[in-house]
Amino acid sequence: MGSIYLIRHGQASFGAENYDVLSPLGFRQSAALGDYLEQLGVRFDRCVSGELSRQQDTARATLARMSTHDLDECPIEIDSAFNEFHADEVIRAHMADLLAVEPDAMQIFSNAASHRAEFQRLFSYVIHRWVSGEHEKAGLESWQSFIDRVQNGLNRLLDQANKKDHIAVFTSGGTITALLQLIIGVPPIKAFELNWQIVNTSLSCLKYRDNDVALASFNSHVHLELLKNPELVTYR
Repeated sequence: MGSIYLIRHGQASFGAENYDVLSPLGFRQSAALGDYLEQLGVRFDRCVSGELSRQQDTARATLARMSTHDLDECPIEIDSAFNEFHADEVIRAHMADLLAVEPDAMQIFSNAASHRAEFQRLFSYVIHRWVSGEHEKAGLESWQSFIDRVQNGLNRLLDQANKKDHIAVFTSGGTITALLQLIIGVPPIKAFELNWQIVNTSLSCLKYRDNDVALASFNSHVHLELLKNPELVTYR
């Protein structure tokens, strides 16, 4: 069987003007993952990343620590199917409805770093509306469209894969959530309950034979736990 390693990006810049920037801690997490994979002797036959800077930077920082990997021989392939969903657009599209029940929502989202608990509560509310499919907004990528995009990316991987390939996919929590729904068939709301637990630079492993795919492991972050520094375990 072949293996697909789903790797969530390192910590990004939550609360900053541009979230899509890997933080210094995110680079440390990525290096720790690379060191761990090096110790295990893991060798990737292919490496794929979404288009986002935090995904690509995680890939480069991880692979740089692996003597088994040569970027000239096995470059990072870019596939937009593995981009995260557009969280900012989802929030904006549902803001008017949210303000009707939470008048302070705009202020909380504008100062997310200072209101982490409130941000999470309101973001969860918006996500529940989005994935339900009952509150579609014109011009916004729907949950089903997002699922279809990720499915197409997975199909491309499988169509191009050799039987025993080890493939790394550097992606995001929402994309991993979508793949979980596709592979294990959990309802979208239940999938997102798992999403909130996905650690930065965690590993989830899929096993495949032809077009049959199974979940082998989820959200492993042993590479961070071994360093015995709780600050390395982050979720954004």
